[in-house]
Amino acid sequence: MKRQIKSFFHIFNWNTPILIVLACLATYMCIKYGWTIDLPMTIIGIAVVFPIVFSIGGAYKRRENALVYYGSIKSLSRMIYFASRDWLRDDGEEAEKNIANFKKLIQHMFSVLRAFFLTTTKEEQEQKENELYAVFSRISNAIEDLRDRGLPTSEVSRVHSFLAKLITAFENLKHIFQYRTPRTLRTYSRVFIYIIPIIYAPYFAYIADGKSWTFAFILPVLFALIFTSLDNIQEQLENPFDQVGEDDIKIRPEKFTQNLELK
Repeated sequence: MKRQIKSFFHIFNWNTPILIVLACLATYMCIKYGWTIDLPMTIIGIAVVFPIVFSIGGAYKRRENALVYYGSIKSLSRMIYFASRDWLRDDGEEAEKNIANFKKLIQHMFSVLRAFFLTTTKEEQEQKENELYAVFSRISNAIEDLRDRGLPTSEVSRVHSFLAKLITAFENLKHIFQYRTPRTLRTYSRVFIYIIPIIYAPYFAYIADGKSWTFAFILPVLFALIFTSLDNIQEQLENPFDQVGEDDIKIRPEKFTQNLELK
């Protein structure tokens, strides 16, 4: 129950009470001075609900695609490690060193991957991307060490193909991270989300005509809650890597490398 309550309050932020106050204040002024008008509700569906729902659907689809590519990175990393550990029967010092090196590189790769998705500037992204490709290069060199341990050339090529697919999955994840919902659509939705409850104040006053003041403020409060909640949901889904929202993709390098030891 506590988790559900925590999740519920995640969809609100400081914009919610501000919009509630502004909407209620505008409604109060309309009631006081008799500014009432019967506005069509279809405007809300066209101007606000459809664009924000479209944005949420797009953000959700991007998150689902990101999960697929992240799953590919994890499975391919496991296959590369298992190849170093299980495809050969040598038990010498070089074998142990090679296997430990793979484990260390894979953990470092996930650490840099997490840091890349937490960057906020273009310069930081370029720095972490270069660092990540340096790790990919070291993994490629470690794969070549399998050849020195006696792994057939065809099998070495197969392990290299795992690495190639892993890099492709990263590139797809990077594009999901960098290219999000169009800024013009987000700006349009956000502007109308925060002005509609105020513009519709004369309509709220019209609905409350002859009724109690308590009833007069139910609609502006509901509009403010619903609109800001939808905006916050979209905002949290927009970047599934920032480790802020409850639906974010969690990258845990230490846990992943610990599970590599399971047989």
